[in-house]
Amino acid sequence: MQEGSLLSDPGVPSLSPGLSSHPADRLGLAGWIALGAGLPAMGAALVLDPHAVAAAAAQDWAPFVLVTGLLALGLVARDDGLFDAAGSLLSRGARGAGSLFVGAAILVALVTAVLNLDTAVAFLTPLVVVAARRRRTDDVPFLYLVVFLANGASLVLPGSNLTNLIVLGDVHQSGSAFASTMVLPWLASAGAVTVGVGMLWRRSLHAAGSRVTDRVEWRAGAGLLGVATVVTAMLVLTSTWAAAVAAAVGAAAAAWSLAKRRTTISELRRTVSVPVLAGLFVLAVDLGTLGRVWDGPTRVLAHASFVVTAVVGALASVVVNNLPAASLLAARPLAHPHALLVGLDLGPNLAITGALSAVLWLQVSRTIGARPSLRRYTTAGAVIVPVSMALALSALAAAH
Repeated sequence: MQEGSLLSDPGVPSLSPGLSSHPADRLGLAGWIALGAGLPAMGAALVLDPHAVAAAAAQDWAPFVLVTGLLALGLVARDDGLFDAAGSLLSRGARGAGSLFVGAAILVALVTAVLNLDTAVAFLTPLVVVAARRRRTDDVPFLYLVVFLANGASLVLPGSNLTNLIVLGDVHQSGSAFASTMVLPWLASAGAVTVGVGMLWRRSLHAAGSRVTDRVEWRAGAGLLGVATVVTAMLVLTSTWAAAVAAAVGAAAAAWSLAKRRTTISELRRTVSVPVLAGLFVLAVDLGTLGRVWDGPTRVLAHASFVVTAVVGALASVVVNNLPAASLLAARPLAHPHALLVGLDLGPNLAITGALSAVLWLQVSRTIGARPSLRRYTTAGAVIVPVSMALALSALAAAH
């Protein structure tokens, strides 16, 4: 399909169709376990307080529907060659390891903002890492850049991170209004993460080898059109309607790609891992129900400052994952919802348990022969998170 792919060198792992499916295969079991644990609790809650369950489900369904559409669009965009073309442009345009690193950061930040952090991690981790290898530079800084920046650059659009949509459920803020509020924090956090990773691995960013001269074929087809449509919907429509548009466009684009035999049912099933999304949805509804019948989180956040609200969000994301944490903490109206999002979106960089994107990154990395370290992830996160959160909160205060 594509000539001169970035990942086509002999001896270099290729971005084959099975690559994006491998993490979903591993995560599928975890999704079924989450469903098995969460469904009985949901059944009991339905008996005791069906209104609380309904309210939690109403707040949480749109984010999961939206990300399903975005993941499907990500697969179609990959099959259209959009990611390989971006990576080829990145590798050809970089003068050295430093400019390759900055270019990779811009690519990850933009894809995260537009197509969600999980899509960015699944499809860009192998592309960015192998691009670094082809320029004969150390791939480790690029490996950690993708995961840390996927979280750090997920503040700007409602669909960039599912937590944004969950918290926005009670805020009733349009996508364009949310973006205008969060663009400064987004720039601050993305910049802080990029500089932080670059400083931590500055010795590894030595001079790169010769530039890649081959070009990649890509098509302005269903993937590009779908992405443009969904981004527009996220900016001008409410979260509910944006989710409906994303699901419809993602389904139509995937159907088109299947009809053209550019992808397969197996790839689509594994990329849009229904057990994982369903398991997280059930856990989010369970904790959202808990937050409606128990006022503990409300009391904690009622009189909390910007900083305390963000810290609570960050710690909760590490303990129970940021999606269930968002549902629990945003079950009732919040004094500082945007500050909470800073903690929920950036806090997962503290530990691999913080977000689905981190677990996805861990498994994608292993499929391309990289060696991600949980200890290194946490050690680097302990440096990057406080700085990125402080700058994001300062920018948020300035925006307000």
